[in-house]
Amino acid sequence: MLVVAQMAAAFANLIWKVKTMLGTGDAGVLLQENGLDVPLGDGRTAYFNYYWLRDNCPTSFDAETRERAFDIFAEAEAPRAETAAIAGGHLEITWAGSGHVTRMPLEFLNDYAAGEKRADPANLARRPWYGDHYAKIARFSHAELIADKAHVRDWVQAMLIDGVALLTGLPDTDDALLETAGLIGHVRPSYFGLTFEVKTHIKPTNLAFTSKALPLHTDLPDEDLAPGVQFLHCRANSVEGGNSLFVDGLAVAEDFRKAYPEDFELLVSVDVPYYCEHDSFDMRSRQHVIELDEYGNVSGVTISQHHADIFDMPQQDLDRFYPAFCRFGQMMRNEKYLMRFRLNAGECIVFDNHRIVHGRAAYTATSGDRHLRGCYTDRGELRSTYRVLAGEGRFK
Repeated sequence: MLVVAQMAAAFANLIWKVKTMLGTGDAGVLLQENGLDVPLGDGRTAYFNYYWLRDNCPTSFDAETRERAFDIFAEAEAPRAETAAIAGGHLEITWAGSGHVTRMPLEFLNDYAAGEKRADPANLARRPWYGDHYAKIARFSHAELIADKAHVRDWVQAMLIDGVALLTGLPDTDDALLETAGLIGHVRPSYFGLTFEVKTHIKPTNLAFTSKALPLHTDLPDEDLAPGVQFLHCRANSVEGGNSLFVDGLAVAEDFRKAYPEDFELLVSVDVPYYCEHDSFDMRSRQHVIELDEYGNVSGVTISQHHADIFDMPQQDLDRFYPAFCRFGQMMRNEKYLMRFRLNAGECIVFDNHRIVHGRAAYTATSGDRHLRGCYTDRGELRSTYRVLAGEGRFK
């Protein structure tokens, strides 16, 4: 029996080698040494690697967890097709050695035929905005967000496109902020804790905790991974002054790229040191002023004068960097980009902390009460929530 099995295996191997040399499979599929040429049904033919085909067989994924369960590392031999054919809109492969059969939809193969990045439904085109944006800002009531996930989807969509939204009607409770933030992600703590209170402190550890003017900035650039999405729930605001200042860093960066292309490249590539040091913490990190996504598009900015550490680059490099850095900071303060508004009690401003630069005008602490309660969630969870609510996952 062993001899018969060996002879059968040898014969099968011979047939496979003949097919490979002739370059022929069934129904137009061509067997190559390391993969298949597959007709996609629209006149195009695309090449697919054997490892990739076997690794991504629909049976490779656990039906309950949706995680990959097949272990490509455990394969003693490189995978190769015994036979391959097109049937019923699927590529059908019988694998040499194991006899395992893979049925893979041509529609799925078409998505990966060009070797391009997998399409992401959360990668929505970002829309730059300017100083007149307050009247156009996306607004959602707390009640409708709690009642209907469709409104949460629209809110997240606005965040992905504009980077900012205004929520109204939040109850004057500690739980209101955490409940609202939980609609789009888990609250992530910072070195200030799970939440933070923006009001005058007796011993402030941050300019935000004073009544002084707060320069335009993004939050906590001194953390290795700065918070992604920021929530500021206004509990009270009866003081004189203290208007909120918001700028779309993406709009500034895109205009900066056109006006000063060489300066733009510096701000994209040079690491800027940031720090925040007090008795109980000493945070330090390095960030790029302008952030690009994997397609080369501006995805945001990181900037904070009051958290900037002493620039420790070579002094000769600073001859170029400082002028570029200052040009960008000065452009950011131009009235063209500056949105000014008063945040009222019961409102919550939510924004992308890697895109939206924010600040505050000074106010008179003795003129009334000003209290904002804040927290953070992550950008990745924002995108995840959109994919789920838009029904665009791989297994949908």
